[in-house]
Order: sequence, then structure tokens, then C-alpha cells
Amino acid sequence: MASPSSVCQEIGLPCGPKNLFVSIQTPWQNFHENEKCKNLLMAAQTTTTDDALPQLLGDFSPIDIWQAHMNKVFYGLRGDQLRDLYQTFAAADYRLSFALAADYLERVQRREKTNPAASSTPLTIMEWGCGNGNLAACFLDRVRALDSAGTVYPRIEYILIDSSDVVLESAKANVDLAKHQGRIKFEQAQAPDLASYKDGSIDRIICNEFWNESPTKLLLRKVGDIMEEHVRPNLQETRLQDFPDWPGFIKAFEEVDVSALKALPPFLEDIVWEREYHKIEAKDVPFRRLITDFIKFIDQEVLVPINVGAAASLKEAKRLLAGDAIGFSAFDAGTADLSVLNDPEKPCYNLLGGQFSFMVNFALLEDVARLLGSKELSVEAQKEFVGRNLGTNVMSLMDVLASHPRLPEGEQWDVDRFILKTIGAINCAYQSPYERKIEFPIPPNMPESQREELDQLLGGLKSTGVPDTIAYLTEEEVLGVSGKLEELGYERETLRAVLQAPPQPVDYFHFFYVPTA
Repeated sequence: MASPSSVCQEIGLPCGPKNLFVSIQTPWQNFHENEKCKNLLMAAQTTTTDDALPQLLGDFSPIDIWQAHMNKVFYGLRGDQLRDLYQTFAAADYRLSFALAADYLERVQRREKTNPAASSTPLTIMEWGCGNGNLAACFLDRVRALDSAGTVYPRIEYILIDSSDVVLESAKANVDLAKHQGRIKFEQAQAPDLASYKDGSIDRIICNEFWNESPTKLLLRKVGDIMEEHVRPNLQETRLQDFPDWPGFIKAFEEVDVSALKALPPFLEDIVWEREYHKIEAKDVPFRRLITDFIKFIDQEVLVPINVGAAASLKEAKRLLAGDAIGFSAFDAGTADLSVLNDPEKPCYNLLGGQFSFMVNFALLEDVARLLGSKELSVEAQKEFVGRNLGTNVMSLMDVLASHPRLPEGEQWDVDRFILKTIGAINCAYQSPYERKIEFPIPPNMPESQREELDQLLGGLKSTGVPDTIAYLTEEEVLGVSGKLEELGYERETLRAVLQAPPQPVDYFHFFYVPTA
């Protein structure tokens, strides 16, 4: 069975997941046996090219420094195009939000049974890295719908935080959020630097695919030293002619002058990264004793992601959360398995549209949370969290596609037709409470007859159907149309097995943390 990430890459699935290194349904050891997946891993690593002389864009620095710089450039140039590049589980789908809402309401009501005085206190919720605001809108919709007594929703203040003004503007323009005026607040800030908020003032913190963009170092052991990966950006030599004012381009790039960069030809996909390794300075690493001890469990000269930004966010969460807070949740892609972290062939990050997206080292972050002090700490598969709180098993549309025994290998229009027919079949049972027609770009150079067929299939998809390519589907929806899916070559027992499959070593996980007071 192909992995969902490889399906996205291999058959041209539009707007797949951000973290293409995740093999959700394929065991890690088999992931490397798939040649196309190997190519994907290679694409996720920094490379140099022997065919073009590099044109330097900057000097060698630790990878987390360049990661932070590139995030500013990326969001400045492409923050309004994110759905053209990738999807997250909260960008258009509602089920992660609904699961969070059910979980939150149940925990709040349980707390108030044991402490009735808490039933009158304000409930401040923060979302770090709010994106387009869809998670917040669906969460608040569901809390209000489930709160039949009207005792929880009226007390909520939901604060949407993002460092990108472009992204924050897209959240402000979300029409579904407009229904919750008086309950929401927007703030441009760089979590976890939230000093303006008082200690112990927050009840719930949520972040979705936020840690993979947070500063991350790549470290390895070599003899008795800990070495750190440094990278240096170059522009492919063939692009030099597109930037006649090279000093002006370099100045705009260094200063992240977005207006100047937008006036220039696109270049993010043509950056080539060199890498080298230097002994790390202990003072540059937070939680350095814990990290030093952790790396002792990693083999010599094996790179391991050290998510220093995620660790800092846990420290800030401990400061912000009230003594009886519901807690902190992070949903992201990564692993808690030391055998994966010890694999020298693992992809530590992906480069997509010029942006770094790192594997999250959940094993290390569990150690950080324990060091900070925890009343409750767990790491579970994201789909298990969603399914448990919705009362059913779930899988994504990508999981369905990945389960097919013979994925199309023909022309792109054959692939697109297959995907659209799959979506059409599932839509016979799928009914969203929101009207969000799926965005499915059809290549402009496609022959007219083929384009007409795809346009007809796309036009026939209902507006309350599957909203994107990684939306969660319930067991009832998938098995309810198994006959239609079998007509497309799917196998009922394989679909059932995927629905009930345990989490894989590398997966999307839910990290839940309640700190000690």
C-alpha cells in the first residue's frame, strides 16, 4: 500500500499535506523500500548542485536561524497562497475543530462539577499560528451547538495569534468567524513571546502544525562533541540573469523587504542549500543538559531534530496556563519512536515552496514537559483523538487514495479523473455542515476534451461534500459507499483495515500537556 504522502507526490494530488515526510499508513521500514518515496526523501533534504555555480544569498548560519528568516520571506511573499501550496487538517475541514470542541466542553463541565465556583470564571482560549481562522470558527460553532445550557460559550474569549500580518488578515476575513464577534480577538505576535499576557491567565492553548515551523536545530554526536548543522543559501546560477540588480536583490532578501521582493521574479523554489557542521556552543541551546542527555540515546553521526522553538512554547504555556487550566494541545507531524530518530536515512524536514517544515521530535518534547512539571502528559495519534471525540473511526481522503491496490500511472488527466470520481463516490454519504466546494486546479494545458470531462466531474461535486484532499472521513461514510468505491477498484477489507490501523512510527500526533501549578 502506498503512503498518503507518496500518493500526493506521485499522482499529482492537488494541495496535499504540508509534511510530506509522514507515512501515515506505511510502516517506517517499508517507507524506504518504495523508490518513489526515496526520491521524496531526497527532495526533502538540502542539496548542492554540480551543474550550476552557486550565487550566494548569505553566509553559513545554524539551520534554525535561516529557518526563521525564510519563514518571514515565505509568509511575506506567499502567505495569501497557502492553500495553493498545501493543506493542513484545519484549513478547510471541520472535524478536528469539532473534536477539540467536544473534548473542551466535556473537560470544562467535569471541572465545574468538582469545583462549582469555576462555573462563573472567564474562559480564555489561545490559538498559536491561527492560519485562515477555520479551526477557530468551527470550534466556536461546535461549542455553541453542544452548550445546550448556554453556560460555557458566553464566557469564552478566543484569541487568534499569528506572526504574519498577511495570514492574520485572511483570518479576519473569514466569514464564519464573523458569527462570533464579541468572542474573538486577533493579535499579531510571535508565540511563544507573549509577555503582554499575565501569568496564569489562559484556560486552553491550541496549535495546529505550528511546531514544525518553530525554530529547530539539527544536531549529531561525533566522538565527544555535539555538532550542529549550518546551512547557506544560494540561487541557481541559471537564474542570475533574472536579477540584473543583484546587490539590490541581496539587500531586499537580507532585510526581508517584502514589497521589493514582490516586484522581482519568483525565486524561492530555486534556492539551493549548502550544509556543513560545527561544534555547538552550549549557551546557544535552551534545556542544554536535557538535550545533551537525550542525544546520548542517538547513534554517532545521526542527525536528530531538536525542536527548540517547540520546547520554548511549552515553557511559555506553563507560564500562561491557569492552575486549573484545561491545558495545551499541539497537533503536528513527527515521531516519539527512538528507532526512527536513530535512522540515519530519516527525512528531518521538508522544503515546500521555499519554507522549512521540520519533523517534530515528540520524544524530546515529552522530556521537556516532564522537566517543566506535568500533571497530565500524553502523545496519541491525531486520528485517534478525532475519532474518540466524534465517537467513530476516521481516515482522511488521502488514506482512502493510498489504500487503492493499483493507483493510476497514466496521464495527469487520468489521475485527476480517478481522484474526482473517488470524491464523487464518497460525497454520496458525506454531508458537511458547511458549504465549501473543494478547490481542485485543472492544468491549463490539458486538451479540451479531457478538460471538459474533468470540469463536468468537478462541477458535479456538491458544495457540502468533501472540502479538501486531507479531510477526515468517518467509518460510516467510507463503508457506506464501499460498493461505489469497489467499482473504482478499491477493496472493502483494505478500507476497513486502514480505518482500524494503529498509529505508525511517523504520523500526525496530538501532544497534550497540563503543567503543574
